[in-house]
Amino acid sequence: MFDLHTLEALIKAQGLLLLIPLAIVEGPIVTLVAAWLARLGWLDITAVTVIVIVADLIGDLAFWYAGRRLISSEGALPRWLQWTRITPPRLHALAEQFATRGGRLLVLGKLTHSAGAAVLLAAGMARMPARRFLLYNTLATLPKSLFFVVLGYNFGHYAARINGWVTLCSLLLLLLVLTGGLLWIKAKKSP
Repeated sequence: MFDLHTLEALIKAQGLLLLIPLAIVEGPIVTLVAAWLARLGWLDITAVTVIVIVADLIGDLAFWYAGRRLISSEGALPRWLQWTRITPPRLHALAEQFATRGGRLLVLGKLTHSAGAAVLLAAGMARMPARRFLLYNTLATLPKSLFFVVLGYNFGHYAARINGWVTLCSLLLLLLVLTGGLLWIKAKKSP
C-alpha cells in the first residue's frame, strides 16, 4: 500500500497517532518500521509494542465481525456467496471444526499470515464466541507481534528485505498448509 520511505515519513511526522490505523491495515511492515524508529529515538518502544498488538487485534476482530455478519443468525447465506461453494451443511461442519479446534485453527491462520484473513472470516462465519476468539487470537498475536517488534528494533534498516522474506515465508507456509489439508482430505476419503 505504502512504500517504505513514505511509511517512515508518515510515522515520523504523525507519530503514534498515525501508527494505529497503519498497523491495522499494514501489520508486520508497519511494526518493523515503527520499532526501527523507536530504536532511533523517534518513538517509544513500549508504546509501539502495545499499539501494534492492539491494532492487530482490532484488525482481526474486524475480519471476525465481517464473517459473523455474512451469515444470518438462522444460518442463511447471502446469495452472492454461492461462488464459494459454502452450503448450510458445510457451514455446520465449519462451525463444528471451530467448536473443537478453533484455537488451533486461529493460531495456524495467524502464523501462516497469508491464510489469516480467511481463517478470521471463517471463525466469524462459524459463530465462534467472541471471548474464545479473543483469547486464542491474543495468544497467537502476542508472540507474532513481539517477534516483529524485536526484528524491527534490531534489523529495521533491512525492512524492505525482511518484508520480502515475510511474504515469501507466508506463501510457502500457505502452500504447505494447503498441501497438508489436501493430503488429509485424500487420506480420509480412501478406504
